[in-house]
Amino acid sequence: MGFFAFLILGLIAGAIAKLILPGKQRGGWFVTLLLGVVGAMLGGWLGGLLFNASLDSFFALSTWVLAVGGSLIVLLIYGLIAGRRTKA
Repeated sequence: MGFFAFLILGLIAGAIAKLILPGKQRGGWFVTLLLGVVGAMLGGWLGGLLFNASLDSFFALSTWVLAVGGSLIVLLIYGLIAGRRTKA
């Protein structure tokens, strides 16, 4: 999969993960893109490690499930870290 396809996958996976998670998350589209790409990478790594799956094909269902799952994990971690910050 190419670089721009991976960015598009990350943006869409991050947006889907934000829709799945309840509550209001911080961050705009750029943070969604970054967290989605990191989540897609995490999902691909975990999928390859645990299930011998990969993110080779953009239109494969396993690619999307791994990318959204990884994005959910990253958004949960980001929410825990960003939620601890308090405004002074």
